[in-house]
Amino acid sequence: MIGELGKEMLDVLLETLPLEFSLVNADNKVLAWNKHETRVFKRPEAVLGKDVRDCHPRKSLHKVEPIINEMRAGTRDKAEFWIDLEIGGKKEKILIQYFALRDAGGGYLGCLEASQMLGHIQSLQGEKRLLD
Repeated sequence: MIGELGKEMLDVLLETLPLEFSLVNADNKVLAWNKHETRVFKRPEAVLGKDVRDCHPRKSLHKVEPIINEMRAGTRDKAEFWIDLEIGGKKEKILIQYFALRDAGGGYLGCLEASQMLGHIQSLQGEKRLLD
């Protein structure tokens, strides 16, 4: 990153991004997440510091664990998939992406899980220029 951000600016930035994310360290422990009150995939605060496996439904663990293991091994840097969920009585497509977090030497630091609702993006048509 070019430049430096103070804690307040970083906190505001992370809450303003149009996606929700969770951070997991190299030991598979949940470090943090944003948008606590408005998340699609809610997490109880009790999982902070706990194993990431406690944040996923048992039926999806057989898919999550290989992704994290491959990231740790250095054979994968990204995984993405999308699902349809009903949110507020409306069907919404959710993009879920996992990104390996690595230090400058390529060492595994953890994983970023990012989720984003795509309905608005999918509905865009034509062009809208700045200030239109």
